[in-house]
Amino acid sequence: MKNVLTLLLLAIGITATAQEAKVLTLKDAIQYALENKAEAVKAKLQVENSEYKIQEIRAMALPQIAANGNLTYNPILQTQVIDGAGFGQPGTTIQAVFGQKWTSTAGVNLNQNIFNQAIFTGLRAAQTTREFYQVNKDLTDEQVIEKVASNFYSVHVQRLRLHLLDSNYVNTAKVLDIIKGQYDNGLAKKIDLDRTTVKLSNIDAQRQQVLNSLQLQENTLKFFIGMPIATEIIIPQREFEVTPLNLSEIPNMKTRNEYMVVKKQEELLVFNKKSIEAEYYPTLSLNAGYNFIGQGPEFPWFARPDKGVYWSDFSAIGLNLNVPIFTGFGTRARVRQADIEIRTAQQDLIDTELALDLDYKNALVRIENSLSTIKSQEENRVLADAIMRDTKNNYMQGLASLTDLLDAQNAYIEAENNYTSAILEYKLAEVQLIKSKGELKTLINN
Repeated sequence: MKNVLTLLLLAIGITATAQEAKVLTLKDAIQYALENKAEAVKAKLQVENSEYKIQEIRAMALPQIAANGNLTYNPILQTQVIDGAGFGQPGTTIQAVFGQKWTSTAGVNLNQNIFNQAIFTGLRAAQTTREFYQVNKDLTDEQVIEKVASNFYSVHVQRLRLHLLDSNYVNTAKVLDIIKGQYDNGLAKKIDLDRTTVKLSNIDAQRQQVLNSLQLQENTLKFFIGMPIATEIIIPQREFEVTPLNLSEIPNMKTRNEYMVVKKQEELLVFNKKSIEAEYYPTLSLNAGYNFIGQGPEFPWFARPDKGVYWSDFSAIGLNLNVPIFTGFGTRARVRQADIEIRTAQQDLIDTELALDLDYKNALVRIENSLSTIKSQEENRVLADAIMRDTKNNYMQGLASLTDLLDAQNAYIEAENNYTSAILEYKLAEVQLIKSKGELKTLINN
């Protein structure tokens, strides 16, 4: 009964672990990353923020309306000395006190830009600003996808190697049991038993190393997709198939997000130059105001003329014209600096296009070399497997030595590792080729 209960509890524990584990395909990993990884989320926020920046620029072309008010108390009023001749008292001097102890104003003011070339330039640049942040988001998404895909395949390779070592451990343990039985019956040498024991121990040590590497690689993958590190993941085997790609179509490098980001930066720098040149243009603005003022010896709020407080309104409408004449050549210097920035961006465009073309050509070379390596390693793996099986049968029949069997096992493990390494190299090259064609987002649809 106790054994049954133990097995039941073990089964419950395994079921709970399986429920907690998350099946993760490459598509799932990429979608999770685009929704949760900090870089992708921040890029989305930048796109949203660009709309507010555009609204800020547009606001400069709209009327600016503000209410104002103040309350002033004058403990000591200023005395003005004036000539009495103006008041029919020639030859005398009059000391007059102007103002009131209390003064309060309240009103509404309006300011409207009528002509400002810098604002007009900013409005024209608004669309380019929006496009820049959108392209930058697309580029960030591609960078996230590249990291996720590369680490996803690396995790899968480590799992394949762990599976290979597990299988080899089981097979070697079976051989050890056979040799131990033979040794107990005097049909095998102790050195054969010891060598097989050492072999089994070495496999276990290699397995532990691969297991540690797998754990580190899985943690890295979870980090790149923004997933909690404690989450258990399961990667289906089908995610590691070698599929042919279209190698004949040459991509247009000018449609790549890396190129378009630099291109949008150049366009924004052109607008920046135009905004500086706008300082040569005159500006014209309208301002208007309507206000009330209350004055008297008493606190003016809610007071009436019977307490000496009088309220009156006043209004003003004006045009402000500013015509730049000479700025000490400062504007010219800033225009020339802006022009240098534009020419620098143009050089960046040329260099970016060359770099993208280089990435594409290198990716093609890596793909072709990887396919050739996979083919040869596949043949080598099949041959090594056949040799190992034949050697094992011969050893069981006494036609081969233990050394031959261990050598065959080592050769098989090496062939399997070389094959999985070739597969990994191909998948990494595949990611680079898809990236060089600007089609990384197609991995979501696969």
